[in-house]
Amino acid sequence: MKKITLKDIANHFSVSISTVSKALNDSPEISKSTSEEIKAYAKEKNYTPNFNALSLKNQRTKTIGIIIPNMLNYYFAQVLKGIEKTATKKGYKIITCISNDSLNKEIETIEMLSTGVVDGFILSVAEETETEASFDHFKSCIAKEIPLVMFDRVVEDIDCDKVITNDFMASVNAVNYLKNKGCKKIAFAGANMDLSIGKLRYEGFLAGLKNNNLEKDDDIIITTHEIYYKKHEAVVKPLFDHTFDALIASDESVAIAAMKIANEKGIKIPSELSVLAFSNGILARHSNPRLSTISQHGEIIGERAATLLINKLEKKITNTTVETIETDIVLRDSSK
Repeated sequence: MKKITLKDIANHFSVSISTVSKALNDSPEISKSTSEEIKAYAKEKNYTPNFNALSLKNQRTKTIGIIIPNMLNYYFAQVLKGIEKTATKKGYKIITCISNDSLNKEIETIEMLSTGVVDGFILSVAEETETEASFDHFKSCIAKEIPLVMFDRVVEDIDCDKVITNDFMASVNAVNYLKNKGCKKIAFAGANMDLSIGKLRYEGFLAGLKNNNLEKDDDIIITTHEIYYKKHEAVVKPLFDHTFDALIASDESVAIAAMKIANEKGIKIPSELSVLAFSNGILARHSNPRLSTISQHGEIIGERAATLLINKLEKKITNTTVETIETDIVLRDSSK
């Protein structure tokens, strides 16, 4: 069956195309009875709007491009959930792409989608992009007046909207909490130390030790660039050649690897060892013991990022904004 057009509907009712368009969009200029009659006919004939034509007419697609570093991280899934919920509520569609932490993949995705496919981007910067400090593709977007909102992994030197958590203070607060529970030797295990968020978490840990008059012991501090769970166990194992009564881990898989080794060595959690980890994902809820976490509130970050971008697209705001979402500690079974 030939696809029906606005013109076909207009000819059927002997009215203008403009009248049909207004009726389908519930314009108050068209009587209720006429609108209902036109909408019923359009539904009967399976009419669907030509979004490409609408985009050309309005010079907007009402589509947002989302770029996340990987699809396995529960935190990014939560952010995506918040973005999708807010975008749908505001009448926007989303296209989600995975950079796999590759600079070239990130560049290709932005170049492909910025040719009129999307109105703007929400993204978390790929690891390779950050380590190589290659940001020309972001600058090109801004030069073309395509709005960007960065979250979690952001580039300070790029003048765009950002939604972040205060990773530094989150680590400080984690040390404060453990000290208040009587912990005296606090270890740190950090992965992804190539990234600014990893560095901030480590710096916050050191500041927390200093604030609480706790000694820094290099023997119970391990930092790595590894990101895969299978390697985390080997990375954190040397910690257990020394004594400590608490551990802050930069992500859940590092913490779970440490708890596994502790269990094998007969170290009781949490009475002999308290463990806290960043993020609040699905692993934390199902580990044994269940893992206490520093929650970054991914869904809220997604909602704020989508709201910022849509407000920018709809000219409700013109200034550049950096929003900080506060973290909190979710207590489960792995800490006192």
